[in-house]
Amino acid sequence: MSLARATELGSRLRGNDTSRATGINMSTTTAGIAVPLKDDASFPLAIAYIGIGANLGDARANVVDALARLQRQPGCTLMAASSMYRTAPIDSSGDDYINAVARIATTLDAETLLQALHAIEQAHGRERPYRNAPRTLDLDLLLYADQTISSPTLTVPHPRMHERAFVLMPLLELAPGIVIPGHGPAQECAASPAVQAQAIARLVTSQQT
Repeated sequence: MSLARATELGSRLRGNDTSRATGINMSTTTAGIAVPLKDDASFPLAIAYIGIGANLGDARANVVDALARLQRQPGCTLMAASSMYRTAPIDSSGDDYINAVARIATTLDAETLLQALHAIEQAHGRERPYRNAPRTLDLDLLLYADQTISSPTLTVPHPRMHERAFVLMPLLELAPGIVIPGHGPAQECAASPAVQAQAIARLVTSQQT
């Protein structure tokens, strides 16, 4: 499936599914799993996009559990989740990855949100023996509102997200018109030859057949 096809799919989803736009009294689904949205969510300070990946253990189940944990996280409301995608490791080894992107509304500041993501990773036994090691669960803060952040612990937009099909394809499914600060429209990033050359496959669930 091409990135252009994913962009077209994202446009249809955004037009036909109001829960992806509002997150009010709706539910979001991924891999056939429904995750109800919080009815009492406070007005969000920011919309953030979270990259999710796993290639150890039951990777699909780990991604689904990460979405459920994001929904339960105080100060966060899960607004939408992309389809899951299978991708080969980049600059690494091991089994193929299962990837997705989540959109959340959050009252947490970016650094506190990052700490919450690390806590979810640790609940899945995430270890970091070396750079790009295989992982049970990887949660990346891709975008936080329209902010550019550079601190000793956090860089937003996430480094190299504009070069990775496994980020851009699910991101464009959720937000076809999104702009990556410092890099321009995500659609233009996805159209680059280097990204187009990366192998990626959208996983079809029973709800999508």
